[in-house]
Amino acid sequence: MSELLGKPSTGVVVTGGASGIGAATCRAIAEVGRPVAVWDVDGEGATRTADECKRLHGVPTHVVEIDVRDGAAIVAAAAPTVAALGSVGGIVHAAGMVRPAMEGAIDAATWDDVLAVNLRAYGLVVDAFLDTLLATPGASVVGIASIEGIIGHGAIPSYTASKHGVIGLSRSLAHRFGSRGLRFNAVCPGYIDTPMLAPSIATDEARAAMIAHVPLGRLADPSEVARVIRFLLSDEASYVDGAAIVVDGAHTAAGGQSFTLG
Repeated sequence: MSELLGKPSTGVVVTGGASGIGAATCRAIAEVGRPVAVWDVDGEGATRTADECKRLHGVPTHVVEIDVRDGAAIVAAAAPTVAALGSVGGIVHAAGMVRPAMEGAIDAATWDDVLAVNLRAYGLVVDAFLDTLLATPGASVVGIASIEGIIGHGAIPSYTASKHGVIGLSRSLAHRFGSRGLRFNAVCPGYIDTPMLAPSIATDEARAAMIAHVPLGRLADPSEVARVIRFLLSDEASYVDGAAIVVDGAHTAAGGQSFTLG
């Protein structure tokens, strides 16, 4: 399979790798023989993901328990990560959080944390590895945005703003660094069956209402997003740069947010 997905065997750093899309991405990367560093505030979960990648696929792994809101911690973790993996030729920023705001325009108490994790940390992680990425042929960065980065959701303005920002930052950095061979893309998942989505589909009725607006008629498994991310990290995507790839079962094609806020 590695031959089909391009030649890079360089390591990949995945933030938010303990669960959901991040964990699925770690597994997908390991499946094609690439070393993986699992960064997450949930150290135990990150260790489980890393152990699974190593056990099933025999790849080098590295675990960092980290709060990506802490810029100094990001800088401190970068060099040990490169040393542990041997090289870093890919970054996936999958760390994310969501907080609702149904009173007023925004929830000021949680706004800064959401933007810090979802958007600011994306730029800080890239910056911490930038010299290594630029020195590694075929290096690629993927920011996990959302369909909310395209269409918006009235109940989660900070999340929506942050995911618009992930797309914008990816495009900006693609413009800046494309001439130096470093690619940046965003992936925009729709309704994926992850722990983040779980509160919104806690009942059969809520799950059915969500699925009713997805033309493919189901939620996605995180692995379906992870395979798109893996492609973008590979040489098979060598001319894909500055793109926002939607993975949503045609939900946005059918009109986007068409159910009412509860």
